[in-house]
Amino acid sequence: MAPLWTSVIRSIRYKIALLMLASVCCALLVAGVALSLYEISDYRQQAMNELGTQADILGRASASALAFDDARAVKENLQLLSNHPGLQAAAIYAARGRRMGEFRGADAAQVSIPDLPEADGIHVSGNHVIVFKRVVENGEIVGTVYLNGRYELMARLRDFLGILCAVMVFSLMVTGLLSVWLQRAFTQPILAVTSAAHRVVALKDFSLRVPKTTEDEVGYLVEAFNGMLAKLGQREQDLAASQRLLEQEVEERRRVDEDLRNLNAQLELHVAQRTAQLETANKELESFSYSVSHDLRTPLRGVVGFADALLEDHGEDLDEEAQRKLRIVHGEGLRMGRLIDDLLAFSRLGRKALQTVEVDMEGLARNAWKSVAGPDAGSSLRLELGRLPPVQGDPALLTQVWINLLSNAVKFSAKREQALVSISAITDGEEHVYFVRDNGAGFNPKYQDKLFGVFQRLHDSDAYAGTGVGLALVQRIVLRHGGRVWAEGQPDQGATFYFALPKEPLHEPL
Repeated sequence: MAPLWTSVIRSIRYKIALLMLASVCCALLVAGVALSLYEISDYRQQAMNELGTQADILGRASASALAFDDARAVKENLQLLSNHPGLQAAAIYAARGRRMGEFRGADAAQVSIPDLPEADGIHVSGNHVIVFKRVVENGEIVGTVYLNGRYELMARLRDFLGILCAVMVFSLMVTGLLSVWLQRAFTQPILAVTSAAHRVVALKDFSLRVPKTTEDEVGYLVEAFNGMLAKLGQREQDLAASQRLLEQEVEERRRVDEDLRNLNAQLELHVAQRTAQLETANKELESFSYSVSHDLRTPLRGVVGFADALLEDHGEDLDEEAQRKLRIVHGEGLRMGRLIDDLLAFSRLGRKALQTVEVDMEGLARNAWKSVAGPDAGSSLRLELGRLPPVQGDPALLTQVWINLLSNAVKFSAKREQALVSISAITDGEEHVYFVRDNGAGFNPKYQDKLFGVFQRLHDSDAYAGTGVGLALVQRIVLRHGGRVWAEGQPDQGATFYFALPKEPLHEPL
């Protein structure tokens, strides 16, 4: 425990001292950077102002000499610059650009003086401050003053940074001594709390208390620590009692889990039995479908065939009433055949896997319309085909959807002088909604829930032929694609049948 205790004490003290030093160091660095930037800007402005003032004084002194083209006076004025320590070179030009005199400092033999004056202004170029100042006499430019002075920024900055570093080192030393003195008073109560915490952990003695020596936040921490110890003592007693209850509950839970495992085993056995029964039922359904396809079709084909033959061979021997009844037998036989076909298609649909590809819905709808309307469709039957977005689905099944919906639209609009069938689509964020609208017989909305049921018909079979399976087949195909289907209509005002398909393909479970 002793090495750990010593490291904890050192850690707290070092952290407080480092925190104070880091804070002061950051403040000094920020202040140093700001002062350095200010010193750079101030020195640049000072050098430019000083040299600009010197150029202005020299220009005023040489204005008369320039006006009278007195080169000797100009050179005398330039020699007066020898007492200026920061000046490296100078020159005075006449109004037309002729250099009338020049001056070079003792250590500025390599400094070049331009042959012609440049534009009026002051700028810094490397280690030089360059000034071109126009000399004006009585409102007329009589010449130009050129000055080239030293720009010793790095030397100035080194001196400034040296002073700044000395101040920062001294400030850090004072801060370090102050932090050593302050952290003792600050960490003493914290160390007492730490010592008590270690004893509580080692001895499990929640009766220990730390004396409160200050009335600040640290004192509040000591009070909170003592209160926490009191609560922990009480909670330890409650925890012991709760642990005993928990052990009892665990034992009871173990017994319940054992019962659940037994029940799950029985349930799995029951599921296996029901699965086997379902497989048997599916096989029986397939057998029934084959029986319907074979056993019912054969006698039905005979009934239809003999009725047709009887009408063709002996129709003239029968009276009108007998012929009517025989045609009814023939027609009902054909209707029974279509009903068997629809039922077989409806029952096989659930066992056929979807072949999902990208489907051109406009092409499917157009081909379905040609199949339903036929080549003999006159001007009394008109189609309006809007834009239909493609979708992911089974083309064969979706073709059956279009054929069934368009067949209904044509059938229930046949009695109109001008039958109109409209096909279009609406696209939202997650699905495409396709619809087929007609101006036919319509339906009563209160019977809307019966539209998509097997053998559910809302119109008389004598007026509109059909088996009552087509819309049920449409609903089953759309649901298998993860979509939905619904309808709207009013009696004698037409109907609209909608089916919505998701934009993303539906992956059926295997």
